[in-house]
Amino acid sequence: MGKIIALANQKGGVGKTTTTINLAASLATLEKSVLVVDADPQANASSGLGVDIKSVDCSLYECIIDHADVRDAIYTTDIDGLDIIPSHIDLVGAEIEMLNLNDREKVLKNLLAPIKDDYDYILIDCSPSLGLITVNSLTAADSVIIPVQCEYFALEGISKLLNTIKIIKSKLNPGLEIEGFLLTMYDSRLRLANQIYDEVKRHFQELVFKTVIQRNVKLSESPSHGLPVILYDADSTGSKNHLALAKEIINKN
Repeated sequence: MGKIIALANQKGGVGKTTTTINLAASLATLEKSVLVVDADPQANASSGLGVDIKSVDCSLYECIIDHADVRDAIYTTDIDGLDIIPSHIDLVGAEIEMLNLNDREKVLKNLLAPIKDDYDYILIDCSPSLGLITVNSLTAADSVIIPVQCEYFALEGISKLLNTIKIIKSKLNPGLEIEGFLLTMYDSRLRLANQIYDEVKRHFQELVFKTVIQRNVKLSESPSHGLPVILYDADSTGSKNHLALAKEIINKN
């Protein structure tokens, strides 16, 4: 039985896409079968896994709006056991086009249902908003990982997101759990980073992952090569952090 995990935070630049790409690659390296669903119109997860967006005939957009077969939208990557459903800039308009659909919040859930058991993990990279596509992602998911950047404004948006999760839980997806809060871009030399870490830990206790994603040059460089960091530099801190996170998730589940 596959598990669908959404990575969500309506605040941009907190490391959602970086985490999605590298967690997926790490899970696949640990011999799990993984599908990444790029639900962000910016399509960064797609290009970060080496997909040439311009040559994609069938993306998530075609599945949602044109009812294309979801299997036609699955592309393989350079890593064995890691597939992706790419995104497209047209997804920006999909939210408006979806407004007239029946059960519009459950489109993605119904789309993924036939392939859910083909994978151990399906990771959905959400866009930095709380729009209809993100609501779809949270409705389709079994759990949600919330990346939190170790910066001053990090905690500001969390209450909004938790409120959205609460509403989705009560109205659309009663089984939705919080997989965990993931601290990203952590720099142990900065007092502020340590303060944020302590505060998140104090607020959310055992919901915070033990693994922390540290600031790392290789991690920032790897997407420009269309590679997850584990293929770009397997010995880097970024690679080790994401492998540790993957192991933590596997043990938890």
